[in-house]
Amino acid sequence: MTKISVAIITFNEEKNIERCLRSVQEIADEIVVVDSFSKDKTEEICKAFPAKFIPHAFEGHIQQKNYAISQCSGDYVLSLDADEALSEELKSSIKKLQREGFQSHSYKFNRLSSYCGHWVKHCGWYPDTKVRLIKKGTAKWGGVNPHDELQAAEPSKTIHLKGDLLHYTIHSREEHYKQVEYFTTIGANEAFLKGKKSNWAIIFAKAAFKFFRDYIIKLGILDGLTGFHISRISAYATYRKYYKILLLQRNSGK
Repeated sequence: MTKISVAIITFNEEKNIERCLRSVQEIADEIVVVDSFSKDKTEEICKAFPAKFIPHAFEGHIQQKNYAISQCSGDYVLSLDADEALSEELKSSIKKLQREGFQSHSYKFNRLSSYCGHWVKHCGWYPDTKVRLIKKGTAKWGGVNPHDELQAAEPSKTIHLKGDLLHYTIHSREEHYKQVEYFTTIGANEAFLKGKKSNWAIIFAKAAFKFFRDYIIKLGILDGLTGFHISRISAYATYRKYYKILLLQRNSGK
């Protein structure tokens, strides 16, 4: 039978990691957790499961996820974040592959995110299709931090599996704002290094369009008040990212 490894990266994930680990127990031949020296009970929780726990200094989301894959011994690797879990339908789809055989080097599925307890079906958040199950050696994490993605080394047909990857992403608006500051700093630094420019016209235009796209074009309005708050804070995140790029420009004299 084809062996599946599950690769997970963690840092202070005690509120999420048990749910993630329980969701993959039935399909995983091996669970590899790469941890950035958590200060909470993450390690204790992981070691209560049949999981290989590997401390490793954090060098970036992309680098950490590629390192996690390198530590796996399975024929296929399912790469997850600690705040994700397999739905029952998705778990069944993977079990079917194990029974009937794998037909591709890569598999994708929809990701459904929870925001303050509400499952979000619009705002550009769903279906949010992700490639996460790959034959080891045929793909690696790439993209731009923090917006990473699994990229195939060679073109291959990617099969879409039924079921959702459940993403327990944000539990309060305060947490959302903290994420905005964290990820926009990473995004701004990466964009600046790649030569992206910013000015006040760009800042306001990008932020305004982001709100219009998510709330109107992407039908965030159908998610009610939740959709409004997501669209509003996402627009604010766009503002913060391009404002930080502008500050980097000024500090560098460019």
